[in-house]
Amino acid sequence: MERFTISLDESLASQFDDLIAARGYANRSEAVRDLIRSAIEGDRQRDTPAGYCVANLSYVFNHHERELAERLTGLQHQRHDLTVASMHSHLDHDNCMESVILKGPTADVRQFADALMAQRGVRHGKLNVVALLAAHHHAHSAQGEAHVHYRPAR
Repeated sequence: MERFTISLDESLASQFDDLIAARGYANRSEAVRDLIRSAIEGDRQRDTPAGYCVANLSYVFNHHERELAERLTGLQHQRHDLTVASMHSHLDHDNCMESVILKGPTADVRQFADALMAQRGVRHGKLNVVALLAAHHHAHSAQGEAHVHYRPAR
């Protein structure tokens, strides 16, 4: 068996202990093993990214965390091709929630979301993906060009 150490702030450790008690785990190690197994299985069940999607990426972060807000904005600018819009909400004096609407190749959207959620200081990240079907469309007028419309897959 391999051992490793993690550090948690007191509040998160207390909440984790409450979860352990509520679920009946004998100790923290078994609870962590189950959480890791669950995360690995969740990754296995993710469909092979294909096609296009629209997605909502939501996450909470402490805006006092050193340069975090700038890093998050920088990541969105780097993938401006995927970032449709974002909304920023102040939860309290320290914490903010952002919701970012993404659209593009599913593999790219998931890779971007994973990179953003992995930033130190980002908490409660969640990606909701909706697969899209592409339909080539004629021009709407003589001056227009043929283009693609995307609609949600059923």
